[in-house]
Amino acid sequence: MPSIKGYKYTTESSAKSAQKQCNDYYGIPVSPDDVTQNWIEYNFANLNEPSFWYIVYNESLNVVLGEPIEFDVVPPPTPPLE
Repeated sequence: MPSIKGYKYTTESSAKSAQKQCNDYYGIPVSPDDVTQNWIEYNFANLNEPSFWYIVYNESLNVVLGEPIEFDVVPPPTPPLE
């Protein structure tokens, strides 16, 4: 099981709030038609039990989200080779 360094959230609204904090801090998007709409994306660990949302660590997030933690994410199954 891969270990991820980042930020873990129990609800999607918490992950969205963290995303918004980063967007606000970095001034993203500059305009509504900008290609870049978010500074970071969040993911859903639906195969973990219990499931959770998470943001993968990047140095630029420390100032907004603080120190990251390490946690495991269950990867999706690998399709068989044909």
